[in-house]
Amino acid sequence: MHVERYTPEHEARWEEFVSRSNNGTLFHTRRFFQYHPPGRFQDHSLIFRKKGTWRAVFPAAEVREQERRLLWSHPGASYGSLVVPEALAFREALDLISRLVEYARREGFEGIRLTLPPTIYQKRLSNYIDYALLRQGFTYSRREVSSILFLESTVEANLAKFKPAHRRAVKKALRSGVTVRESEEWTSFYRILQQNLWTRHNVNPTHTLDELVHLKHLFPDRIRLFGAYLDRTLIAGVVNFICNRDVVMAFYISHDEAYAEYRPVNLLFYSIFDWAIREGFRVFDFGIFTVREEPNLGLARFKENFGASGLFRDTLELRL
Repeated sequence: MHVERYTPEHEARWEEFVSRSNNGTLFHTRRFFQYHPPGRFQDHSLIFRKKGTWRAVFPAAEVREQERRLLWSHPGASYGSLVVPEALAFREALDLISRLVEYARREGFEGIRLTLPPTIYQKRLSNYIDYALLRQGFTYSRREVSSILFLESTVEANLAKFKPAHRRAVKKALRSGVTVRESEEWTSFYRILQQNLWTRHNVNPTHTLDELVHLKHLFPDRIRLFGAYLDRTLIAGVVNFICNRDVVMAFYISHDEAYAEYRPVNLLFYSIFDWAIREGFRVFDFGIFTVREEPNLGLARFKENFGASGLFRDTLELRL
C-alpha cells in the first residue's frame, strides 16, 4: 500500500472515487473545501494506492494545537476519516490504518484526529475501519449523538411515527395558512438564524452568510433551503445538505420566535420528509443534540417526537 499527498491534479479522480465509495459524503469532496478561504487550513489530504489502484482517500489538514502538530480529518467539515470502497476487506482496513499511522509518524506528526460519519452514511454497513483504528491505539476523544430518522415509503407512514402533539402541530400550521416551499431567500433566513442563535446560545452560525451562499453556488442541487411562509413572509427555514445518495442532513434549523404559535417547523419537516421520500432518500439526519457531549434534552425530545433515534458521531485520536 502506497500513501501519497493529494495535489490539485488529482481533483477529478478524487471526486469520482468519493461518489462511488461506500461511505463518502459531500463533506469529503474537494469541491466542499473550496468554500474555505485560502490560508484557513493547510491541506494535507492523502491518497492510498495498491498496485496503482486507488483504495482510499483521507481529507485532512495540518493543525497546530497546544504546540502539537496534528493530522486532522477534517477541521473544516462535519465528517472526515477514510473514504473506502464498498467491498473493503477486513485485512485491507487493518493495512490502511497501519499505513496511515506509519505515514503520520514518518512525517513528524504528533497525533491524528478524525471524525467518522455515522454508520447510516454507508451503503454496506461495516465497522472494519472502527476496529482497525482501535487496534492501532486510537481512543474516543468525543462521542456526540446525532438524531437519525429512517424514512418510510410514504410520508403518511412517517407521519404515523410523529408523537400526537407533533401531528396536531402540523394540522395547526396548515389551518393557520402556513405553506412550505423551496426558497432562495438566504438573506432573510440567515437573519432569523443569526438572531435565534445569538438570543439562545450567544453564538453565531458556523458559516457566514457569504460562505453559505457560496456553498449553495458550489452545490446548487445538493444544498436546499426549504422555507415556511405565512402569506409572503418567511417565518422558518431548514437548510438541507444532500450528503450522499441515501442521506439528507438538516444543517440549519431556525424559526422566527414571533411566529412560533403557528408551529411552522413541524410542517416544514413533514414537507421535507415528503420531498426526501419522493427523491428516494432513506435516512434523514437531524444533526447532533449534544455539544462537547453535553446533551440538549429539549432538542433531543423535539427530534424524537418526529420518530428519530440517536447514533454516535465519533471523533477518535491517536497520540504519536
